[in-house]
Amino acid sequence: MTPIRFIRTRLFHLSQSDFATLIGRTQASVSRWESGGPFTNEDMAAIREAATSRSIGWDDRYFFEQPAEATP
Repeated sequence: MTPIRFIRTRLFHLSQSDFATLIGRTQASVSRWESGGPFTNEDMAAIREAATSRSIGWDDRYFFEQPAEATP
């Protein structure tokens, strides 16, 4: 599982489309990130802001690695 997929599914519990809408991006962008494609500092800021607004505990390490206990 890629870090972005972990963020979307385990922290936000949203579909790609709903997650994209929440952070102001396209579903295609989210799909690309989940396939290992690059995301920008602006993308990370939008995700961080969405987490904060939903009171989701946040750690920027989520962008680069998923917590060990979440590894299947």
